[in-house]
Amino acid sequence: MKSKFVYRKIGMRVKRVRKNKGLTQEKLAFEANLNRAYIGYIERGERHFSIDAVYRISRALNTPLHEFFYLGKGVSK
Repeated sequence: MKSKFVYRKIGMRVKRVRKNKGLTQEKLAFEANLNRAYIGYIERGERHFSIDAVYRISRALNTPLHEFFYLGKGVSK
C-alpha cells in the first residue's frame, strides 16, 4: 500500500468526521492546537503528518484515534 494513499484516506476521514460534527477547519485547528492551513493539508492528503497531529485531532473531535486509521477490509493500492 502506498503511503500517499494512506495519508489521503486518513485525511478524508478527518474531513468527514469534522463536517459531521459541524466544525470548521479553523475551529478544529484551534481545538487541536494546530495551524488551520495544516488541517487543510491533512484533509487533502497533501502533507505527511505525525501520529501526534492525528491524536490531537482525534481529541478535538472526541473521536477514538483508531477511527482514523481503519482503511477498510482488503484495501490495497
